[in-house]
Amino acid sequence: MLACRQWHGEDEKAVDLLIVSELEIGQFPHLAVKWVVVPCLHCAEPACVGACPADAILKKTEDGIVVVDQKKCLGKETCGAACQEACPYEAPRFRDEPDARMQKCDFCLDRIDEGQKPLCVIACPMRALEIAVLKELNSKWGKVKEIEGFEYSGETKPSVVFKPK
Repeated sequence: MLACRQWHGEDEKAVDLLIVSELEIGQFPHLAVKWVVVPCLHCAEPACVGACPADAILKKTEDGIVVVDQKKCLGKETCGAACQEACPYEAPRFRDEPDARMQKCDFCLDRIDEGQKPLCVIACPMRALEIAVLKELNSKWGKVKEIEGFEYSGETKPSVVFKPK
């Protein structure tokens, strides 16, 4: 989360584009903690795209990355954060200020265009994040789409694979 924020030059009022949820599972004395990382999952059928009244969100055909044009975005006060309401993973984010424009993970598109990996992938101390074509990830890790703390949406079809322990 910190690497993402630093890369994008955000200040202390910034929204986190990548959320790490902590889950406590089990019962005493057999407790465990798991973490689930949920950035924008660049869904095959992103609900945010159709929900945006300004056509400010699009899914790039060449790589499937969902991007937002902040110049077109009407702001949360004008549209009521329709994109955020439509997304089952709450990936579209808004600063807590009047007329804030939507922000979301774009896989560090500027880095990808330069042949580099997103900052979250590089900075993850557990090396638990990877970015690749979904078919490659499926063949490498399997096709697990749900884990405890994450429910796969058959409607939006998030581009995600998990390798649970």
